[in-house]
Parts: sequence; C-alpha cells; structure tokens
Amino acid sequence: MSKLPKQNQFLDLSDYGRPAAKVIAQSLKNTSFTPIHVTIAFVVSGLIAIVCMLSHFYLATAFFLVLKSILDAADGELARIKNMPSYTGRYLDSVSDIILNLMILMTIWYVTDGSLALSFLAFIGIQLQGTLYNYYYVILRNKHNGDTTSRIFESETPKALKGEKQRDVNILFRLYTLFYGVFDKVIHQLDRDAVEAQNLPNWFMTAVSTFGLGFQLLLIGVMLALDLKQYIVPFFIGYSVFILVFIAIRRLINR
Repeated sequence: MSKLPKQNQFLDLSDYGRPAAKVIAQSLKNTSFTPIHVTIAFVVSGLIAIVCMLSHFYLATAFFLVLKSILDAADGELARIKNMPSYTGRYLDSVSDIILNLMILMTIWYVTDGSLALSFLAFIGIQLQGTLYNYYYVILRNKHNGDTTSRIFESETPKALKGEKQRDVNILFRLYTLFYGVFDKVIHQLDRDAVEAQNLPNWFMTAVSTFGLGFQLLLIGVMLALDLKQYIVPFFIGYSVFILVFIAIRRLINR
C-alpha cells in the first residue's frame, strides 16, 4: 500500500527496499508480530552494522545497513496491512533512526581516526537533508490525502490511536521533539512557504529523495565496501549544499 495516491507517486530513490519490505510484511500478516517488533529488528540490524564496522567487516556493514533500510520500510508496510497505525510506532521509528545515525557517524569517526567536529557536522548535515525530504514528503501526503500519521508541524502531543497507550505516545513524542525539534525549525525557517506549495512534481521529489535515510545508508555502505570510508564525512558535509539548491528549485517551481 502506498502513502500517496497513484497520480502523485514518484520514484523514491531512498525506498529501494520497499519490494522486499512488502514481502516481509505479507509474511508477517497472519502472525503475532507487530510493526513495533519489526522496528526493534531494524534497530538490531543497525547495531550489528556498527559492530561489523568496528571489526572492519565493511561488506557485512553494508549488508546490515541495507537490511536496516528494508526493515525500516517493513514496519510501516505491516502497520498498513494489519491496519495498525500508531503514533508510538511513528515516533519510535524516528527516535531510533536519529540515535542510530549518530552512532554510525561516531563509528565512522572512530574507524577513520578523523575529526570528531567534522563527523558531528556531517551528522547535522545528514539530519537536515533527511528533514528537508520528509518536510516536502509530508506536505505532499497531507495535500493529496495520503498517509497522515506524520504531521507537517509536530507541535502538540497527538491523541493515542486505538491499540496504543497515551503514556507511550507522550514519552516518545517528547523524545522526538527533543531530537528533531531544532532540525524541523531550521528547515521550516529556510522554506516556510513550502506548506502552501501547489506543485511538488514527481521529478522534483525523486531528486530530493536522495536525501532520504535509505539512500544515505546505501551510500555509506557502498563507500565502506569500496574502502572509501575517509570520504564519507566530507561527502555528506558537501552534499548539504544541495539543501539550498532544492529549496531554490522548489521556489522557482511555485513562484
């Protein structure tokens, strides 16, 4: 099941794991496994990738980073198949992502003996890139009656949906706003008018999807496998320039 109506679907380069994710979700449809279990599985996959990186098993690292991306898509697929939307799952997914991202960048710093400050700057760049992509994607989904568990502005704690506890939603929402609040505010300040955008064409969203976490992890895995690990940090710092490029293009499209 797609998050968007057919006419608004685009080639999402960060979502390459979706076909495998659908197979996994279908295989779990009639089991007791929940989307939360799959989210925990992607956390485990990410942690294994970090252990592999520390052990200099870079091909294995790439495998588990890709597996993490597949499972990251599978939890949402399972939620839609089982009709189990939840804010608990939505925020747990996001909080897990940002913690793993920081751990991955710090591990890259460790194995490359690079600059801690630059590694943290690359982490910030990766988060801003992902935030811009998600910002546009959520706007598109809300505008065209797609999946709406994610909101454009995460300013108020949402009311728990059927099957989840309000306490869990409250805790995870606080963690989400703690970890993502600054990034959300920065991107919104950079492109406040995007909320009113009448046109986010498919080709544009495909280009911006290179900022998606799945594509970012794929690039990291490929660069590790090709023994280019020392270039990962400078690449993501430099690639952050395209945040301003995409915002400029978005404004030109909707002027």
